[in-house]
Amino acid sequence: MSIKVNQETCIGCGSCAAICPSNFEMNAEGKSEATSQETNPCVSEAANICPVQAITVS
Repeated sequence: MSIKVNQETCIGCGSCAAICPSNFEMNAEGKSEATSQETNPCVSEAANICPVQAITVS
């Protein structure tokens, strides 16, 4: 599984980090980063909840 967050698109709302803290955290710039490439059910949920579709899972 490949998890990517488009830093230019991310608005820093934190929804992904809140719903899936095992795979996402907010960086110093206030943007989300994928911190783990592990397969977790919450990853798809985080991608779906992102208001700007900044998360890509493949």
